Amino acid sequence: MKNSAVVLIAMLLPAAPAVAMDARFAASLKKLDPQTRLEQVCDLEAMNRIDRDANPYHPDRAKTDVVSHPVHAGDTVTGKGGAFRSKGRWYSFSFTCKGTPDHMKVLSFSYKIGEPIPESKWAALGLWR
Repeated sequence: MKNSAVVLIAMLLPAAPAVAMDARFAASLKKLDPQTRLEQVCDLEAMNRIDRDANPYHPDRAKTDVVSHPVHAGDTVTGKGGAFRSKGRWYSFSFTCKGTPDHMKVLSFSYKIGEPIPESKWAALGLWR
C-alpha cells in the first residue's frame, strides 16, 4: 500500500517546479501512515524551499529517502540521503524537517545541498530522467 500511495501522490503533483499543497494532495496524504505522510510533506517543502532560495536550482521532484532512509523522531525527520531533480539532473541533499503533530504541514525545514548524483547511479537509486 505504501508504495502505491506514494506513486499516486507523485502523479498528483504537477510537473511545475514548486507547487503548493492542493486538496487532492491533502486527501492522498491522509491515507498514508504518519511517517510516510511526514516524508511526503517534507519532499514538497524541499522543492519549495530550494526553488525560492538563492541558488541556481528549480526542483520538480524531491525524495527524502534516495541514498539512505531518513530517521524519524516524533514529528521530526532528518536525513543525509535525499535527492532532488532540477533541469534534468539529480542532486543530493541533507535535511531536517519538523512537521505538525498530524504530519500534514511543515513547521521548520533546513537543508544543505550536496553534490550532483552521477547519471550512472540513477537506476540503482530509483531515479529517472
